[in-house]
Amino acid sequence: MAVILVTDNSAMDTLQDWLAHCERLHPKTIALGLERVQAVAQRMGLKFDCPVVTVAGTNGKGSTCAMFEAIALQAGYRPGVYTSPHLVHFEERCRIGGEIVQADALLPHFERVEAARQGEALTYFEFTTLAILGLMAASNLDVAILEVGLGGRLDAVNAIDTDCAIITSIDLDHMEFLGPDRESIGREKAGILRAGKPAIVSDPMPPHSVLQYANALGADLWLLGRDYNFNGDKQQWNWAGRGRRYSGLAYPALRGANQLLNASGVLAAFEALRQQLPVTAQAVRNGLAMVELPGRFQIVPGQPTLVLDVAHNPHSVAALTANLDAMGFYPTTHAVFGAMADKDLAPMFAKIGPLVDRWYFTGLPTARAATAADLQARWQAVPGRREVPTSTHASPKEALQAAVEQADPADRILVFGSFFTVGGVLEQGVPRLAAKHLG
Repeated sequence: MAVILVTDNSAMDTLQDWLAHCERLHPKTIALGLERVQAVAQRMGLKFDCPVVTVAGTNGKGSTCAMFEAIALQAGYRPGVYTSPHLVHFEERCRIGGEIVQADALLPHFERVEAARQGEALTYFEFTTLAILGLMAASNLDVAILEVGLGGRLDAVNAIDTDCAIITSIDLDHMEFLGPDRESIGREKAGILRAGKPAIVSDPMPPHSVLQYANALGADLWLLGRDYNFNGDKQQWNWAGRGRRYSGLAYPALRGANQLLNASGVLAAFEALRQQLPVTAQAVRNGLAMVELPGRFQIVPGQPTLVLDVAHNPHSVAALTANLDAMGFYPTTHAVFGAMADKDLAPMFAKIGPLVDRWYFTGLPTARAATAADLQARWQAVPGRREVPTSTHASPKEALQAAVEQADPADRILVFGSFFTVGGVLEQGVPRLAAKHLG
């Protein structure tokens, strides 16, 4: 493996300079393993003086982090959040006290990683993770909320010991790295658990591998249906844990029926951390009512209705389909879709296909993405698919423009798939783009 040594950092004046540097250091985009990260973190003296909450899972991680952060803010705490990937700007990956960090604030922490690297060939994700963790550790936080990038056991985020782990829903994704089935993938996710620490599992049907690992490790396992539960009607919902209840809660501001699973896991985590991070019922109510997260069943006001969702695996597309179904009637649903080449598209197309009246397949600005023509061919290979119009486009912006030009005001435009797909649309300022074409 080639190791690139940098002897002159004077050229690194901007965040973009550093990100370009990070992209050159390692021959692989993804190289799972903790040895490199742990060695550099140790040389950096990286440690947190506040509780750390680590979130792993296939779907619901970003929503879980956002809800935990929103409640912590309403309780008067200063939370820090690390999530990935970003939609438009790299700085979105870190929020301190509810605010996205400024690029300049990250620069000294990239320098710290470079100094501690000592020639170690870190991947882009490893280097940038260490820089953001360094910033967070120096930011006088009351709680650090860390979203795992891929898997758990070997992910760079797992170099930091957690005080409370949350495992969200587990599904088939990234199987070339994590294993061929839910049991294998669950074992990788469970790698974030620590002995004697709370392990909140918000997947209602978790793989046995998660439970077995938690019990063998001696983690404090919280299971939905055993240690905490929720129920609700059309107006409100209720939650009960080991020692506390909340009744008459408004539904989370994040849309979709699946968000109650995520919210329930968050409330269980706060209950498990009640000695270190006590929160009031009012903070819970306000936090859930005010939480925001772009690209998660995000509905943009205007005509036609615009829906943005980063669903890009069978489980999340099934949830998206259910949420779309619950929106009511639209004469035509136009779908802009772009995805990575390794995604299991057949079950995704089979699920959402009956709701889509016109497809706009798009290429994406990364070598890992499927081409628009490939996506179109894979749709056309679905047995029993609907015969609907399809088109191919070079970018999400061009695909959305084509959809806007075809759509009537009463229609619905769905933009979904990779973060690059939704980010490529958000980058343009979606409401203005739609308004310009619709007059």
